[in-house]
Amino acid sequence: MKKIYGLINGKIIHDYSIIENKVLIFNEKIIDILDLQEIDRYKNIDLIDVKGKFISPGFIDIHIHGAGGSDIMDGTIESITNISNTIAKTGVTGFLPTTMTMDRYTIYKALNIVRQATYLDIQGAKVLGVHMEGPFINEKYKGAQNAKYILKPDFDFIKEYLDIIKIITLAPEMDEGYKFLQKMKDYSNITLSIGHSNATYDEAKKAIKSGIKHATHLFNAMTPMHHRDPGIVGAVFNSNITCELIADKIHVHPAIFQLLIDIKGVENLVLITDSMRAGCMKEGIYELGGQKVIVKSGSARLENNTLAGSILTLNKAVKNILENTNIKLHEVIKLVTQNPAKVIGIDKNKGSLNIGKDADITIFDEDLNIYFTVVEGKIVFNKL
Repeated sequence: MKKIYGLINGKIIHDYSIIENKVLIFNEKIIDILDLQEIDRYKNIDLIDVKGKFISPGFIDIHIHGAGGSDIMDGTIESITNISNTIAKTGVTGFLPTTMTMDRYTIYKALNIVRQATYLDIQGAKVLGVHMEGPFINEKYKGAQNAKYILKPDFDFIKEYLDIIKIITLAPEMDEGYKFLQKMKDYSNITLSIGHSNATYDEAKKAIKSGIKHATHLFNAMTPMHHRDPGIVGAVFNSNITCELIADKIHVHPAIFQLLIDIKGVENLVLITDSMRAGCMKEGIYELGGQKVIVKSGSARLENNTLAGSILTLNKAVKNILENTNIKLHEVIKLVTQNPAKVIGIDKNKGSLNIGKDADITIFDEDLNIYFTVVEGKIVFNKL
């Protein structure tokens, strides 16, 4: 018989409000939300007192390269398992391991390992598929990607991995005649995202009409907004596509956070970490995509001072948005739960605490410190 748990004395973050004085009942799925005196209807229930903390849907990171000293491009189950266990302690219950622009063999090795990991019980955050960031990018906005391995968008390059790819970041101006975008219309389960791109405003708008549905780490590694040349940022503002934000206050000034929410709305924004292997680690020298990275003063940079991903965690990103905007906690939580689930088409099963959905649960205090993480009913982190 499946073990049934009940979370008591918590503040439950539901779709449009925060519910108090209720019990959240779950096993692999969310079973019920009810009054304490009603729990007698469930026999042999394990009650867990969360002591006034917030009970939230599990966080979903759709753009993360690594953490805990490991990187997806290591191409090993051990690295993915380490990342999974590391980020579970930050409230993440599901993630998209994100690739880099490297040689074909290394990318395929990483994709094969991610595919393998989706079938394994790796005891931490669940691998939900893969985010391919590159090699279909523009050298001018390559950021910390390796220009040596940049390719034009090519369906043959990805055709063996359509089952696990959830997002592809690309520079649409590199797609001659938008043939790749046209071909990908047959694969609606894959979200095409504009990023690492030198597209003009008009090119970006045309790409959005041709199938781009998302923007990778908005503002970073793309043509900026200028009043005479609106660029990709202007095209994103002037459309209904979703967009990612690295809310570490380094990649994007915190004064932009409220402006972005005002323009795009809560429903179209997704917080990501873009974390590299130094996430949750000490300062020092690390590696990203075969390049040396110096982690110091809260940022990760190449030797030429280019930002190289981040060392942000999703719980910290939530806190940064809370402290720098006027939106409420239950709205901010959507940026790391419902919204990313919708972007990758898994919102029927994940992203909220609605009855019948997967029991992906995160418990945190008012400072966003994580105390408890549940992945599909399994407790993977507990310091209550």
